[in-house]
Amino acid sequence: MLTIGMPAGSLADPKRGGNLIQLLDNAGFYTKGYKSGGPSVFTTISTYMGWDGRPQEFGSQLGLDEIDVAIGGDDWIKERILELKYEYQTTITLEKVMSLSRGNVRIVGIVDKRFEVTNIAAYVSQVLQEKGLITVVSEMPYLALNWLKDILKERGLQEQYNEFSVQKYKTPSKIKKGVLIYETWGKTEAKVKNGGADIGLEITQTGSALRNYGLDIIDEVMKSETGIWIKPELKKDKKKFELLKMFLLNLSGALNAENKVLLLFNAANKNVAEIDQYIADNNVFAEEPTKKSGTQYTEYSLQVETMDVEHPIPKIRYELAIRGALSIDTIPVISSIQSIDEIGL
Repeated sequence: MLTIGMPAGSLADPKRGGNLIQLLDNAGFYTKGYKSGGPSVFTTISTYMGWDGRPQEFGSQLGLDEIDVAIGGDDWIKERILELKYEYQTTITLEKVMSLSRGNVRIVGIVDKRFEVTNIAAYVSQVLQEKGLITVVSEMPYLALNWLKDILKERGLQEQYNEFSVQKYKTPSKIKKGVLIYETWGKTEAKVKNGGADIGLEITQTGSALRNYGLDIIDEVMKSETGIWIKPELKKDKKKFELLKMFLLNLSGALNAENKVLLLFNAANKNVAEIDQYIADNNVFAEEPTKKSGTQYTEYSLQVETMDVEHPIPKIRYELAIRGALSIDTIPVISSIQSIDEIGL
């Protein structure tokens, strides 16, 4: 049995861009219960077990072997790795084995525009010299802590301000000197805007909400996307490793198929040379066209990109038709597996 962490929230929601449910369906991993909030059951392959949860927790669960595979963002996985490091002096190693090309965000440092910060390291140094304590707000407190520690190291201040404390927002500080991080449950930008902290670490896509609050992005700490994560030791379990590879291969096929369709059509053999020339000159295919020649007609199968602005599908169909293509059918592609090598394990 391979236990897979199934993320609730925006990753699963088709209205918020993640649409993991559809991706799993296209890969052939049909689920029952996932759409309605769980419990999630894989209906066609009984050797997969769904564990419903939040991506924020999956890093710890992987480290504790509670789940074998996590579907989650780079940011939250790293957050849990850092929490275990700083709070529990425990080191865990996790491996990202596939990108799902979803959930792209940036983790950025923010301050109020009125401070006119041009150098984050200089600003941090100034605040510490004035107060001895710098306050930070973030939903990801240990990413924030690690970020500040790197800045202090850069300025040679890591020994002088080595103390830290991660606390709930506005609880009494446990330290008098160093880095005080308030863990928030959202609206980090409002707390920075209203003077609740010296600095913030926030999740953003475009930065528009931050600009609306009159905040400046002063540093980009990391980029994050959704991926498939494992503990490397999983590879030593032969049966689970085979299940993992099957999972990855079929997800890869579904990812490859996104924004692709098949154009199926016939052409009289007298028109084949002109059609072949058009296809070659414009490079409109996602992979090499398939042809089956008969005595009078040739059948074509052409995989094309739906989002290609240089060669939009209506134009391709028209160009093929005026060159003699007949019975042009457009077929959606839900999976396109190239070879076993694409999973890279």
